Amino acid sequence: MPTPAPHPMEPHDALGYLVKHAHLRLTTLADAALAPLGIDSKDFGVLRVLVGREPMSQQAVAARLGVDRTTMVALIDAFEAKGIVTRKPDPNDRRRNAVELTEPGLALYREADAAYVAAEDEFLAPLGATEAARFRQALRAVLAPREGRDGRDR
Repeated sequence: MPTPAPHPMEPHDALGYLVKHAHLRLTTLADAALAPLGIDSKDFGVLRVLVGREPMSQQAVAARLGVDRTTMVALIDAFEAKGIVTRKPDPNDRRRNAVELTEPGLALYREADAAYVAAEDEFLAPLGATEAARFRQALRAVLAPREGRDGRDR
């Protein structure tokens, strides 16, 4: 008698589905919270990378965020046009541009950070404080490089 096939997993129980849809929900909440400031979560990511650091090359910002060069140039162009960042030749390598927040950019970051934290709080509210902290810890553990691995995505 053949062994019965294992019960198939429901699509909405698959980890990929859950992670993707959790990310979509958080992005939706964050974008709604940031919209009154004229930015979205991608823009906020750029602000977060630049705040409190020495000027960075566009390439370094793009690498940190995992976005392509063309997307980064468009984001920085829009920020520069609004006076949120300045872009100057990098004193260490004049072939590159160094980007830094302006005072209005820093003020925007502060407002955006508060809005983003509120969106995260709303996203995590069903878990409660203790479970939310465990959820963050679990995600950090999953994303941390492991001994014996080369760090590349597989």
